[in-house]
Amino acid sequence: MAKTKTKETEVKVIDFIDSFVDNEQKKNDSYKLMELMEKWSGFKPKMWGPSIIGFGSYHYKYASGHEGDAPIIAFSPRKAAFSLYVHSATPENEHLLNDLGKFKITKGCIYVKKLSDINIPALKKICEASIKYVNEHHECACREK
Repeated sequence: MAKTKTKETEVKVIDFIDSFVDNEQKKNDSYKLMELMEKWSGFKPKMWGPSIIGFGSYHYKYASGHEGDAPIIAFSPRKAAFSLYVHSATPENEHLLNDLGKFKITKGCIYVKKLSDINIPALKKICEASIKYVNEHHECACREK
C-alpha cells in the first residue's frame, strides 16, 4: 500500500513563503490567503509536505484501505498558479464555482493565477462548504471548533 507523502511538518510557513515565493504579488497574495483561510477555518497555518500551507486536519480512509491525514483546506503558491485545495466536488457545491471568477479546476484542485482574478466572497463560501463537508464525512479537528 502506498504511503501518504504529504504530512504536516515543523517548517515555519513564513520561512517557506519568504524563501520559495520569488514574485512580490504572489508573496502578498500568499499572505492574504493565509490570513483569510485562518479566519475562515479557525486554524493556524501549518506546512504540509514541502509546499502546501494547510489549515486544520482530518483523517480519511478509502474503501481500498488507504488512509491518512490531510489539511481541511489548503493552498500552495506554485510557480504557474496558486493551487487551492478547498473544493468538495459534490452536486450541492458545484454552483459555488459560478461566482468564483477566473480559474481552472481538476478533480482535487482549483488553480488561480492571482487573487485579483477571483471573487473572495465566493472563495469564502467554497471554503466554508468544504469545511462543512469534511466535518460531516470524516474524523475532523473542525468538530472541536
